[in-house]
Order: sequence, then C-alpha cells, then structure tokens
Amino acid sequence: MTASTSFLLGRLHAAGLTDVVEVEPATGGLAATAGLARRGDGTSVFVKAFRESPSDDAFAAEAEGLTVLREAGGATPEIILADRDLLVLAVLRPRPGTQAFWEQLAHMLAHLHTTTRHPRFGWHRDNWLGRRRQVNTWEDDGFEFFAQHRLLRWLGERRVQEVLDTADRAALERLCDRLPELLPVRPACLTHGDLWALNVMATHEGMPALIDPAVSYTWAEVDLAHLWTTSPPPEAQVFFELYAELTGLDRGWRARMPILQLRQHLAVIAQFEPDWGAVDLVRATLAPFRPR
Repeated sequence: MTASTSFLLGRLHAAGLTDVVEVEPATGGLAATAGLARRGDGTSVFVKAFRESPSDDAFAAEAEGLTVLREAGGATPEIILADRDLLVLAVLRPRPGTQAFWEQLAHMLAHLHTTTRHPRFGWHRDNWLGRRRQVNTWEDDGFEFFAQHRLLRWLGERRVQEVLDTADRAALERLCDRLPELLPVRPACLTHGDLWALNVMATHEGMPALIDPAVSYTWAEVDLAHLWTTSPPPEAQVFFELYAELTGLDRGWRARMPILQLRQHLAVIAQFEPDWGAVDLVRATLAPFRPR
C-alpha cells in the first residue's frame, strides 16, 4: 500500500466506513488525493481527500454542485459521504470513445444551459476551483462579474504575480475594460464551471455523467470554452456542432473561446507548476491588448 492509499484508508475508517479493506490509487485528478476503495462486500466507491484542505466546506460545496447539476437534468455520481475531510461517491465508468456519447452530452449540456437562466451572475456561496477559492459574489452585470471574479481575481495569487509582468497585468486590465466590445450580451445560467474532458465520465448505462464541478450562474460559453480548448478527443467534434445547433450559437463563437478560457489558464498558473503552457497561452491572448 502506498502512502496515498494508506492516507485515504485512514480517512475512510475515521469517517466510519470501517468495511473498506483496500484502496487503489486513481489517476486524473490534480488537486486532491483520490482512489477506488473496495468494501468488504466486494463493491467499490470513489474517494478523495486533501492532505491539507483548502477549506472546511470544500467537499460540501462540491457535493452541492453535483446535486444541483443532477436536479437540473445532468447525471452525476451518487454522494455517499461529504464532510470536511472526505468525499465519497458512487463509482462511474470511463466514457466510451464514440460520437454517440458526445451527441448525448451535447443534448445534456444544451438542456442545462437553456433551462436554468438566472437574473444575476454568481452563486449563493463561494466554492472551489481545485485548491483555490472561486469567488461567486453576486453581480447584475455579466461583464463585471467575469472581469472581477473570473479574471482580475487571480492577479493577487503569488505565482500569478511571479510569472505575469506589469505589461501582462495591464493588458489583462485593458481586455477587461473592453469585454462588452469583445463578447456578446448573454444571460446567466447554471454552469458546471470546470468542464474539461477528464471531468466527463459515464454512468453504468453508458450515458454522460459529470464530476468535479465548480458551479455558478454565469455565461454558458464558459463551459464550452473549457471543453473546446483542452484537447477534446476527435470523436467530440460532433458535440460542438450539435451544441451550437441546439443553443443557436452564432458563427463567431470559436473566436471567443481564448478570451473565455483565460479564467482557467489563470487558475492553472495559480495552482500548478509546471503550468502546461498556460502562461504562454495567456500572453498570446493578451497580445492584442498590449500598448503599441
């Protein structure tokens, strides 16, 4: 047993799941320690924990996100336990590599985005994007919300300050000032908030299921941008075509993706080293907003 699996087993037993006999490490997650826990009856559950929790409410906020997505028509794993130290979920399956699966996801996400519109941008509480707080202070204006709580919010993070120079920060502020020129007016809707391909899995019936949310009411294209810019598999191309058709997206939506994805690149810079090229991607997007 590795140190990570021993850590998870100890957390499970402390939480009262004393019938867990073994934990195998799980791959894919970046912020927490995760594994598959086998119980005495032969069934398994998914478990994750932070060695140093970013907050007492991190897992409660994640469980709430899973619940509201499910109530809005999305599939999410059953929540078995969520407390300050541990999140235990029913086990999902890897997603199939088929176009039909991504067509189903397009219908699910289009339904979520078009049936959950909200008059304001934000959420009733802050939640967590990885190990950092996602600020969800309510705003009436979507441009103000995105600028203050999804972009400029990251400038105070230590590593962001280290890698972005004064010109970078000035360019980001200039982009924020011009958001109403760069992006169309869109309503707020319920969004997953961290929707990259690894957070899309499958139910036992093979239908799309979502994990690791950072929910809020904001622009639907924030979810779309995360999928678009994080190397989706070839069979996912049908998703974008169908989602655009179902939601009536204009032809210019692809050009907006780098701007919307800035919030995720900044979050990656703040939390991870190496940052998988996020600094270069941020600077490329900010290039037109530098003084000439």
